[in-house]
Amino acid sequence: MFKDKKVIVVMPAYNAAKTLRRTYDEVMAQQIVDLIILVDDGSMDETVTIAKSLPNTKVYAHKKNLGYGANQKSCYKLAIEEGGDIIIMIHPDYQYTPKLIPAMASMIGSGLYQCVLGSRILGGYALKGGMPVWKYVANRFLTFVENILIGAKLSEYHTGYRAFSRDLLERLPLDENSDDFVFDNQILAQIIWLGYTVAEISCPTKYFTEASSINLRRSIKYGFGCLSTALTFRLTKMNFITSKLFPDQE
Repeated sequence: MFKDKKVIVVMPAYNAAKTLRRTYDEVMAQQIVDLIILVDDGSMDETVTIAKSLPNTKVYAHKKNLGYGANQKSCYKLAIEEGGDIIIMIHPDYQYTPKLIPAMASMIGSGLYQCVLGSRILGGYALKGGMPVWKYVANRFLTFVENILIGAKLSEYHTGYRAFSRDLLERLPLDENSDDFVFDNQILAQIIWLGYTVAEISCPTKYFTEASSINLRRSIKYGFGCLSTALTFRLTKMNFITSKLFPDQE
C-alpha cells in the first residue's frame, strides 16, 4: 500500500522463465506491492509453472499468443478488477530495475501525476546498459518526430516501465489500440490527448541474452506504427480526420 492506495504490479510475460523469479524477488523487496498479476501470452517455457509458485501472485494465461498489446489490455483490466489504485507495469525479463517502484508509486499516489515512465534515455543509461546502437538511434529519431507531431517533450515513448493511476486507465479507450507492440505508443499518445502530463524518472536498464527484444523486421513495423500514431494524433487535433484512438473529449 501507498497512502492507503492499493499497489498492483502487472507483468506481461512471454518466455520469461529464466528471469521471472529474480524480477519477482526484487519487486517484493520494495515492500509496498500488494499484488502481482502476471499474464502469460502463450509461453513455450516454464513461465506459468514458476509464476504459480510465487506468493502474492495471480497468474492468467492466454490460450495462444495474442500479442504484447493484447497482453497489456488483459493486465490492466485484471488490475482494475482487483481494485488497484496504482498500477505499475514491469517486464519480468529483469531489463528494468524494480527498485524504482516506490518512487513511481509515490509520484502517482501523491496525486502529482497520473502516468510515470521509467526512461532509459534520461541519465544516458541506454547505451551504458547495452542498448544496441541501431536501436538507440531509432529511439531518438522516433521520439524527436513524435514530440513534434504530438506536441510533447518526452525523452522517449518506447520504455516498457510504466506506472498509471486507476482513474487514468479507466478513461483510456484501450480496446481501440493495437494488440501488437505499437500499443505502447498509442497509450501514451492517448494520455497526452486527454491533457495529462506524463512524468519521467531516470531508469538504468540491462540488455543481456535473456532480456526480451523484438527483431529488426518487427522493429521496423513498430517504427512505422509509431509514426502513424503521431501523424493520426496531429491530423485529428487539426480536425482533418477523426479517429477512434483519439475520441472527442466530453
